[in-house]
Amino acid sequence: MKIFIKAKPGSKSAKISKIDETHYEVCVKEPAAEGKANEAVIKAVAKYFGVAKSRVKILSGKTSKQKLFEIS
Repeated sequence: MKIFIKAKPGSKSAKISKIDETHYEVCVKEPAAEGKANEAVIKAVAKYFGVAKSRVKILSGKTSKQKLFEIS
């Protein structure tokens, strides 16, 4: 399954908002430095969908707020 995520690093609280079937907004507390925000987004998405972190991969947008993820 492929989903599009708008990441919001440095937020006051961590949360996931579903926009539609394939688009989500993920707020994480970690800053967008040294891949910390990407790791936090992967962890949040894995928890939200109930899968292991190893099954969540960033396909594109590693340095962008707009990301494409694949959940296997």
